[in-house]
Amino acid sequence: MYSIMVNLPQKQYPIYIDSGLIENIGREIKKIYDNKKVVIITDSNVEALYGKNIEDSLIKENFMVKKIIIKPGEKSKSFEALQEICEEILEFGLSRSDLIIAFGGGVVGDLGGFAASILLRGIPFIQIPTTLLAQIDSSVGGKVAINSRKGKNLIGSFYQPEAVFIDPELLKTLNERVFNDGMAEVIKYGAIKDERLFHNLLQYKDKEELMNNIEEIIYTCCSIKKDVVEVDEKDLGERMLLNFGHTVGHGIEKIFNYEKFTHGEAVAMGMMAITKNSETQGITEGGTLELLRKIINKYDLPSDLPSMDKQELLKAVSMDKKSSNKSLNIIVLEKIGCSLIKKIENEDIDKYIEP
Repeated sequence: MYSIMVNLPQKQYPIYIDSGLIENIGREIKKIYDNKKVVIITDSNVEALYGKNIEDSLIKENFMVKKIIIKPGEKSKSFEALQEICEEILEFGLSRSDLIIAFGGGVVGDLGGFAASILLRGIPFIQIPTTLLAQIDSSVGGKVAINSRKGKNLIGSFYQPEAVFIDPELLKTLNERVFNDGMAEVIKYGAIKDERLFHNLLQYKDKEELMNNIEEIIYTCCSIKKDVVEVDEKDLGERMLLNFGHTVGHGIEKIFNYEKFTHGEAVAMGMMAITKNSETQGITEGGTLELLRKIINKYDLPSDLPSMDKQELLKAVSMDKKSSNKSLNIIVLEKIGCSLIKKIENEDIDKYIEP
């Protein structure tokens, strides 16, 4: 088992990474939670695969369990879904000393975590991420949110979990597209902070070799995020580096109504668009774009921006959380493994996302 401790001024919590961890999850939770009531928030896909397993494991440890099942997909990160979850939790009679478990991918983690943060002004919660994207990124760091008609994750808070339990075995039931969706975030970590990780990803000969190394990959990504979050919990400085490709990616997701592209696919296109232009401007070392294209194509992710209205994209980008008044912080690579935050004026955005 790998373990990581996240140390923040107001909170300390562990991340556990171990294949087969889900089989004894009730026993593991009992070590850190001694009340009775537990609410599991999950989606219908995860419920069909693992819902009975996790419920039985918790009941075996004498927990009183309530499951709330949402529809899969980004559209569940809405006010309507949030309200339904909150009402069901209140009906169950959960108190501030009880526990919420977010058991699913990034949508479940964001939505469940946000519900936990606002109900009774804060109920403890645990993340048990089931997708690669959630395991290496969204389950760690305390960002919880829902979407607005104006853009992605614009309504949310920072609310850290009590623990994160990561079982790489859960990845074996993901389809290729969902798995590769998470690989976009793994590539991001290598591109911004870890040249060795990036080149390892390039060198794996097939998915079997990748999966043989998946625990170490997850550990590496979580360790990078842990280090960044400890320095900048509220995303005001270095943590922005984790948004490489996301400003453009979120714009793409919004334009296509969160239906055509996955989050990872949109981020992959965003990383390429930014790097294409930063390399042209001499900010990024020559040849970086081709390395990025090679690794993105290797994991069956899109590398070119889709056909869309450029002005609509610029408007969506300007609404991003990383914008402030008349300027926007974007993340660019100096070279593979080294990145920086660049502040640009809103009128100059098009220079960085020119198709």
